[in-house]
Amino acid sequence: MLPNYNNSLELLESVQQEQLYQKLLMQLKKDFELANVPINLPLDIAPEELKSIIHEKIYFLIVEKFPEYLNLLYVVDISENEIKRIAPSDVVDISAEVSFLLLKREWQKVWYKAKYSR
Repeated sequence: MLPNYNNSLELLESVQQEQLYQKLLMQLKKDFELANVPINLPLDIAPEELKSIIHEKIYFLIVEKFPEYLNLLYVVDISENEIKRIAPSDVVDISAEVSFLLLKREWQKVWYKAKYSR
């Protein structure tokens, strides 16, 4: 069973402990590519930097390219109900929350593949 995380950095630390960080990066690259959203994620990126890049990208999509943002949410498979639960506030806070949901969902995909593909 996947543990419950409070924030993106806590989640990313757990991913590193499970030694699945590289697979998470690959999953992120794959889904961003499927959504036609270019993102540069080097394989040696630090978790703090990854969190920052994802947050910046989500912020940019919300402000500048909303249809691409919605497409990314669809490709990653973030439920509409989770998005609706985000308290209305400024775009920076909303994009931080969405970034956490995105990382959490991608981590679920990687974790399930690792656990059940053996």
